[in-house]
Amino acid sequence: MGEPIYPRLVGARLRGQMSYRVSFALECVAQAGGQLVELVVILVLFTRITDLGGFTVHEVLLVYALSSTAFGIADLTAGQLDELPVYLRDGTFDALLTRPLGTLPQLMVSDIRLRRFGRVASGVGVTVYALLHNDIDWTPWLLLLAVTTPLCGAVIFGSVWVAASAVSFWFIEGQEVANTVTHGGNAFAAYPITIYGPALRRAMAFALPFAFIAYYPALALLGRPDPLGGPGWLGWISPLIAVASASAAGLVWRFAVRHYRGTGS
Repeated sequence: MGEPIYPRLVGARLRGQMSYRVSFALECVAQAGGQLVELVVILVLFTRITDLGGFTVHEVLLVYALSSTAFGIADLTAGQLDELPVYLRDGTFDALLTRPLGTLPQLMVSDIRLRRFGRVASGVGVTVYALLHNDIDWTPWLLLLAVTTPLCGAVIFGSVWVAASAVSFWFIEGQEVANTVTHGGNAFAAYPITIYGPALRRAMAFALPFAFIAYYPALALLGRPDPLGGPGWLGWISPLIAVASASAAGLVWRFAVRHYRGTGS
């Protein structure tokens, strides 16, 4: 059997970008710099306050870092879906339908922008810092939780990205709605949900499971109870939430593609 097609496509995209190494390095630095601006905002905020929603500066940094790393990975793998309206307007999506490959994987490998790795790298760096500066009673299970949380969070972010982008099949300019959910979800998940009102928490933490990206796993890592009264096991079910989110996103995407009418129809 020949080499699987998707790794070959990804490899070709990456080789093309790495051929301009100076440009790649500068773009990575720019991505990381933009990420660190958000970090500075948190640090400046804590020059005026001692806690945020009942969390210390290092605890907030942990929530922020886990969310940031997860979003960076999701952006690296699913950010290409932002171009879906362009594919639909110019008829390029119709060409994807004629190939013996899934439309969603084709889109996701169509333009992998490796410069987004700068965001992931800065998120990992802040995560390591936050883990070292919080009093965590390490066990093998907590170590596994720390490693898998950003990956599960990336699946959740990516699933929301897929489902929200599918709106473009009905509303060509619906990507603005998708951006509100995805980038807005990143802003929501980067802070303890205790700072938000009940209505926003219900919508963004549970209807859209952004609380399971960083907030609940961070509570489990810190070994502290949920100020909102949630049970402790919520911090350990992010893998299940990720699987459920991915399954739901797959159903939404398949439904949208089945009901898609091409530019020639």
